[in-house]
Amino acid sequence: MKDELNPFDDIPGTTLFDAQRSRQGYHLNMFCMSLMKAENRAAFKADEAAFLLKFPLTDAQRNAVLVRDWNGMIALGGNIYFLAKLFSTDGKSFQQVAAIMTGASQEDYAKMMLNGGRSIDGNRSKSQPATPSESKK
Repeated sequence: MKDELNPFDDIPGTTLFDAQRSRQGYHLNMFCMSLMKAENRAAFKADEAAFLLKFPLTDAQRNAVLVRDWNGMIALGGNIYFLAKLFSTDGKSFQQVAAIMTGASQEDYAKMMLNGGRSIDGNRSKSQPATPSESKK
């Protein structure tokens, strides 16, 4: 079956977790869920690469985990709620990881969210007309 174009693919910074991405990330997400058990967290922390071999991850998924490429894990089928088990194992909060994913400091990310989130400018479907402020850029 040929993959259909996802209607959200042309929105910058948007990755839709749909059935296709769920299938793609199944083993990555099951690895993350395994971190709910203390003994698995300890084994993972002791030797991350060896622990990951217990799961049939793709090389790209395995590497993304090892280097903590959060955006990469999302693109490879990771679901943020499953990935939370991994970043919690690392002692990070949702806000810290969201800041990393946006390239902002945690303080700047928190300010942005408290001020209503990211601007629509530059963050809308490429097929939609630009706003007046986007046209000036």
